[in-house]
Amino acid sequence: MKTLTAGRLLPVLGTLLAALLCALGPGAGSASAHAALTSTDPASGSVVPAAPRQVKLTFSEGVLLSADSVRVLDPQGERVDEGKPAHVDGKSDTAAVGIAGGIADGTYTVAWQAVSADSHPVAGAFTFSIGAPSKTAAKVTTAKADPVVDALYTTGRYAAYAGYLLLVGGCVFAGACRSSRPVQRIAVGGWITLFAATSVLLLLRGPYTSGKGVGSSFDLTLLGDVLATKPGAALLSRLLLLSAAAVFLAVLFGSYAREDGDRTRMERRDVAYGIAIGGTVVAVGLAATWAMAEHASAGLQPWLAMPVDVLHLLGVAVWLGGLAALLATLWAGEPVRRAEVQRFSRLAFTAVCVLVATGLYQSWRQVGSWGALTGTEYGRWLLLKVALVAGMVALASFSRRWTGRLTDGRPAPKKQAPAVRAVQAARGPVAATSRKDKDASPERAAQLARQREALEKAAGRRRRDADEGRSGLRRAVLAEAGVAVVLLAVTTLLTGTQPGRAETEQRQSAASGGARTAAPAAPGPAETRIPYDTGGTNGRGTALIRIDPAHSGNNSIDVSVTDPAGKAVDVPELEVSFTEKQKNIGPLRTALKRTSAGRWQATGFQLPMAGTWQLTLTVRTSDIDQITEIRNVKIN
Repeated sequence: MKTLTAGRLLPVLGTLLAALLCALGPGAGSASAHAALTSTDPASGSVVPAAPRQVKLTFSEGVLLSADSVRVLDPQGERVDEGKPAHVDGKSDTAAVGIAGGIADGTYTVAWQAVSADSHPVAGAFTFSIGAPSKTAAKVTTAKADPVVDALYTTGRYAAYAGYLLLVGGCVFAGACRSSRPVQRIAVGGWITLFAATSVLLLLRGPYTSGKGVGSSFDLTLLGDVLATKPGAALLSRLLLLSAAAVFLAVLFGSYAREDGDRTRMERRDVAYGIAIGGTVVAVGLAATWAMAEHASAGLQPWLAMPVDVLHLLGVAVWLGGLAALLATLWAGEPVRRAEVQRFSRLAFTAVCVLVATGLYQSWRQVGSWGALTGTEYGRWLLLKVALVAGMVALASFSRRWTGRLTDGRPAPKKQAPAVRAVQAARGPVAATSRKDKDASPERAAQLARQREALEKAAGRRRRDADEGRSGLRRAVLAEAGVAVVLLAVTTLLTGTQPGRAETEQRQSAASGGARTAAPAAPGPAETRIPYDTGGTNGRGTALIRIDPAHSGNNSIDVSVTDPAGKAVDVPELEVSFTEKQKNIGPLRTALKRTSAGRWQATGFQLPMAGTWQLTLTVRTSDIDQITEIRNVKIN
């Protein structure tokens, strides 16, 4: 059986990563907003007898507001709000803006945009009418992130995570296991990556949240607005902490790494304690810049979620960053003692235990239920992440086996002899020629020095590859590192996806706002007629939904939409779903396909059990006019 060598493994891992990133790309762009609009006052599509003093919006979680977060437009498209929206009674999940007095009757459009408490931008619009509905010339384009800005911002977030892991993991490996030039390159490379990524994120933050292009990255007004928000303050704090991290790197790989004969053992131990404490403070501070501006800072139990998030990120850094440092050391052919690898193995095991404990809490907090684990986008990404972690742990068992075969001595002379003889044979005449031409030709001496260096490097690689234990360990660690790269990509996408608990609460909130009337139980197909009115132009109509045979198991769903005159009419969006509230099943969405004007069908739709099911119909008649109606249907 062929052995999987490093040369064969690299293309496999590269292909796997490229395929997965291509698959993940569309998912990242379609991630739901993290703060959802749950209610408005006046209600969306409502008709009020007199002009309200203000418009109030309520969200599923806290939002950050700007000067133009809420705009109210009259039927001619002119603004009638007083500007400067604010939270109501200090509640961060609300936004309200005053309306100018003396406005006329008609249909008014409310356009809103904000930033979720976990740093993601959200936007939308709705209408209400004063006195009676009217035609409106107001045109609202929902602010969306520029595609180039969105791609750069997502890449920057990935690079920031990667830089932090390399920086912290490399420093921990150097301090606890082994310090060498390859490890120093890993840690310094992580610092440079994190600094560059954070700077780019700070510049792109304004265009990302406002929907502007890359050219506005250096707009000082936008940058000032960003620095006044929690995400902007977190990015700026990260840059300041990286200045302290640069000093720490200089000490760790500078004076402390050099053996000082005048320093006593006690003094060196005291310096080690000081470096450990300082490094821990910097690492925790950097991790906190993510915790204070993303999922942990919003939602359930933020006082506990934020420290747990810091511990989770530290555990990832010690494990994956240390793995990168070990791989760099093995790849460079550096002599690594078995005790050093075993020391890292113990560190990695501790880090994995921390990841499991903190990950369980985070999963419960973000997902909320078993149904959301498979029924939401966040839950499915989380399952993929768990599978990748399990794969890495399995690969780590192979690394432990190879570690047990390591020897601290050099490989056997028989395996080294051919390589050593070849180098010595080449070195003799080169060295003699070098001594002969040293004074006469500096260029020739430099050329010969490069040749000697290349020969010695080649000999080192031969010695490295001749050691079966180190070669096996290097292949195993390389496989772990490849999975870690994919794992980091999935983690980055998770931070940009609406948590399962929030998505479930959003659906329940939408369902609670609709009317509920029970349809009588009857054998055979079930029909329910649902009138709707989205409040906009041509927003009224009726949807007739037929479920055949209305039994548990396979069913066909037929939806016919007509206008008030009874004529078939197409709508831009139509969605039907079913939920069994008592058994906590659903929502189960139908895959409707348009078959003709005003008619949609779905076949082979599975209803797993009999009972009273909640049917949810969502109709959108324009870019901003949408309504959700709810009925109950009996399934036999």
